[in-house]
Amino acid sequence: MQPNYDLDKIKFATDAPTFEKAVALYENGKVMEFEEGIRAYTAVVIGTKPYRVSVEAHRNDYGHCECYLGQNDTLCKHMVALAIYAVMRGKPLKEEDKKLIESPVSSGRTGELPKEEMAETKKFITSAMKYIKTYSGPSRIWFSYQNSLSEGCNRLSKIISELPVSEQTAKLLVDLLLRLDKKLCYGGVDDSDGTVGGFMEETVQVLLEYAKLDPACTKVFEKLKDKETCFGWEESLLKT
Repeated sequence: MQPNYDLDKIKFATDAPTFEKAVALYENGKVMEFEEGIRAYTAVVIGTKPYRVSVEAHRNDYGHCECYLGQNDTLCKHMVALAIYAVMRGKPLKEEDKKLIESPVSSGRTGELPKEEMAETKKFITSAMKYIKTYSGPSRIWFSYQNSLSEGCNRLSKIISELPVSEQTAKLLVDLLLRLDKKLCYGGVDDSDGTVGGFMEETVQVLLEYAKLDPACTKVFEKLKDKETCFGWEESLLKT
């Protein structure tokens, strides 16, 4: 039975400290007695002591663990380690698999994306944007909703951090910021913890780095003139 999630899903939906600890557990052979059940996996994961752990096959963040966090319905490193094992089945992780980017950064290299890569990148962005959605549920699912926002921003951070620097990609990022701004202003996104807003501010910093590496990028910023945004993120770009 293959899970309905992959390693990327686990990685982007988990905070960096928890994911890194889970990877260490997996790589050090701490996931033992792995078994497949009916729509779920179980194992003994060795932490400070052996813990009986389960995680569902359709949701990597649904499960149970005997540790303190698991007992309080919090996704713990033991559940994440088991989810990783369910995907990898003991196979080694590549360095890329273990790398989690939580904030967008400039790649520092100049150049343009070929037409095919640009089209693919736009598809990845659209896919990641689906996690940044309207909040309309009861208060009990608020934390799950916030996790979805974080996952979307993590996925976008990876995409941005791999882009070359050029006027072409600067336009891509400005368009992304405008789409996110529209979601915050009119799309019903509950960003009360600042996840999306913080990501947008970090992306603005990436664009300021773009302008230093390739001054032609500033031409794209002119698109922001006379735009009314949620919190004035465009102001620093218009000053370049």
